[in-house]
Amino acid sequence: MTGWWKNRSSAGKIELYTRGSFHLFVILEILSFALTPMAAAAAERTSLVVPLSLFLMMCAHAVLCGVLTSKALHWIVGRRERPTRLAVATALVTAACIVAVLTLRATGHISQTTIAPTLVAGLTWFTSGSLVLCLRSVRLMWYVVAAAAVATGLAALGFGVPVMTALGYAVGVLLGSLFFGATCGFSAWLLTTVYELDRSREVQARLAVAEERLRFGRDLHDVMGRNLAVIALKSELAVQLARRERPEAVEQMIEVQRIAQESQREVRDVVRGYRQADLAVELEGARGVLSAAGMDCRVDFRTDRELASDVQSALGWVVREATTNVLRHGDAQRCRIRLTAPDAGPVTLVVENDGAPEAPAGPPGSGLAGLRERLAALDGTLQAGPVGDGRFRLKAQIPDARLEELEVRA
Repeated sequence: MTGWWKNRSSAGKIELYTRGSFHLFVILEILSFALTPMAAAAAERTSLVVPLSLFLMMCAHAVLCGVLTSKALHWIVGRRERPTRLAVATALVTAACIVAVLTLRATGHISQTTIAPTLVAGLTWFTSGSLVLCLRSVRLMWYVVAAAAVATGLAALGFGVPVMTALGYAVGVLLGSLFFGATCGFSAWLLTTVYELDRSREVQARLAVAEERLRFGRDLHDVMGRNLAVIALKSELAVQLARRERPEAVEQMIEVQRIAQESQREVRDVVRGYRQADLAVELEGARGVLSAAGMDCRVDFRTDRELASDVQSALGWVVREATTNVLRHGDAQRCRIRLTAPDAGPVTLVVENDGAPEAPAGPPGSGLAGLRERLAALDGTLQAGPVGDGRFRLKAQIPDARLEELEVRA
């Protein structure tokens, strides 16, 4: 029942909340303004033809503003083009509705003095908010509000409304449009900012991967560049000596063989250093990354012995993969990482977080399978899965036989 909410990202949740708030504006316009002429007609027991027509007009206007708002939100998050035509049509329909209300007031079909100002205010306020959502420039947003107030005041004067009353129309429209425009403009800015942060986090992760690849490429270039150049040079020299049937060609090829073997050893050293993960560094890195993502991350690191380098490397990769999964899947608010290595017994690493989706969003990846292979080389095991209440637990364990017994470090 709650998966539709839990499975959304933080940006998706804010978008859903924003959309729900704007959809309530449709109901608010109907309840606050569309029912006004109906209530007045029922109180005075007059004909319902004009009040019913005004009610239907306001309901249609509320739905039109709701549709424009929905399409504008799609444009704000980058899913479609700006709804320019619909915005123009909404503005024209609103102007026609205001003219109709003022005409009915001037011809005496609206006798109550408060109905016409109320309907005009509702029409302009909600239209101004919807139009503001279709703009990015704050200056243009101010122009929309000012234009609505000026146009309403001039229209009222054109239909014979006294000057002070027309000024009241303009001031009321100005204040209400300012409120609705500021509310809608801030909501649009907030939604845009949240999605930009979400995209920035994804780009940052990709840049980190790309930077690591570049670093690894630079290390290989530094190791292999000089050796390959020497191998090419000595191989060419050996070819020239062999063509002249000189015995020194054998010595040059022996030297090429030695350099090639040395290059293989250096490459293995580079790859070994690249693949090894320092456990303490990974734990602190996980704490920093998850905390920066807005999570409450706690790391409990208690060991009564110093772990072997291969054990630290394997568990470091477990921490790295678990941190990546917490960031990419679900919407965690709390994460607990606990490492225990008693004097006697297996070393255990547990990573547990909340906000886990009830079902995986896509096909299973190869990350956990790779961790199981790494731990299997140390006779270790890996367990991963939901444990109820939206929590996900990953538990890695390496038996005591694979650990080095050392003194307790201060």
